Amino acid sequence: MKKLIIFDLDGTLLNTIDDIMDATNQALSKLNFPTHDVNKYKIFVGNGIDKMFERALPNGEKTTENISKMRDLFLPYYAKHGKDKTAPYQGIKETLLSLKQKGIKIAVASNKFHEGTLAVMNEYFFDIPFDVIFGLRDGHQPKPNPGIVFDILSECQISNKNDVLYVGDTSIDMQTAANAGIEKIAVTWGFRSREELLSCQPEYIIDQPKEILEIIKKAE
Repeated sequence: MKKLIIFDLDGTLLNTIDDIMDATNQALSKLNFPTHDVNKYKIFVGNGIDKMFERALPNGEKTTENISKMRDLFLPYYAKHGKDKTAPYQGIKETLLSLKQKGIKIAVASNKFHEGTLAVMNEYFFDIPFDVIFGLRDGHQPKPNPGIVFDILSECQISNKNDVLYVGDTSIDMQTAANAGIEKIAVTWGFRSREELLSCQPEYIIDQPKEILEIIKKAE
């Protein structure tokens, strides 16, 4: 019986890409740099916002100073507009509630900055009692470093990794789970391709959230 399911946030629980794109593009525009379409942002995201800014900046402009300017422009805009277009993926909330009803703990491990993670979780999942929610906190390494997973295991008082599943939509998530020694579920409704996910050799790959419940049932 699985005791804990750890979820990535962006691209797994929430479709946030349009709001992330809008917030980053307005920062680029204010700095007189070219903007990008949504398909580019699906590749840019995943390693934290500073890495996203670096990827979005033009060649020759990927400086610490410009990344800092991007952050200063992005954060207040995203705080105001970060929920304009964001929404949970279809079937996610029902699946989360079913997991809780089964007595399974649920957690979030995100590379989104911690304050932003808490804000969107409080907006969209206020009615679901997550056991732990961690974004990228100051002084902590981003995924695929497994530290965030180990912190969640400690908070949930779970020592046996066989009792845990990790759910995510990118190769970064799959690497995080592998680095932590935890079985991984790759989801195809997020930001990356099935081909990318399959190359990471996940134990499971699914097309709908309810399939998580089927995996749990088989593990009972």
